[in-house]
Amino acid sequence: MAKKSTHASPTAVTYARSLLELAQERNLAQPIGAELASIHELLEANPTFRDFLKDPAIGAEERTGVVDRVLRSRVDPLLGNFLGVMNLHGRLGLLDEVAAAYEQLLDELMGKVDVDVTVAKELTPAELEQVRQRVGSALKKDAVIQQHVDDSIIGGLVLRVGDKLIDASVRTQLETMRRQFLAAAPR
Repeated sequence: MAKKSTHASPTAVTYARSLLELAQERNLAQPIGAELASIHELLEANPTFRDFLKDPAIGAEERTGVVDRVLRSRVDPLLGNFLGVMNLHGRLGLLDEVAAAYEQLLDELMGKVDVDVTVAKELTPAELEQVRQRVGSALKKDAVIQQHVDDSIIGGLVLRVGDKLIDASVRTQLETMRRQFLAAAPR
């Protein structure tokens, strides 16, 4: 799935949380997550279908027929019924957001945390694994690392975990030193 790029509305989070609770009761949390990820990929690959689901001019009955043919027969009955409920409430347009929210909630449940690591030069797999282990150890969670390369940071790294930012880049250290020198300079 396109990892966490979709910001889910409160309504989508509510649907995702409800589905996750039902899936947990049936020990299907991960399989349902995988099916939702597949649906998300299908919607990304077929914008016309995604637009069809979002179009308020299309009635629930017409949408039901298409959803039954395209999706329902390929997913667990729990997810199929869930799609039916979303359709009845006119919420199938939120399916992308629900899939993203479900994935995030499932990751939290499983003790995973997304970490964006920005470096000046791409890390080797061994270096990336070392960063993953250290961050995971510090957070006491299983860190899922997304690496980004930005040569403007010169060296070091920048970590983003949720809304927290840890900037250990050479660029920031140099900027801090420059401000300190300017503040200490005689006037």
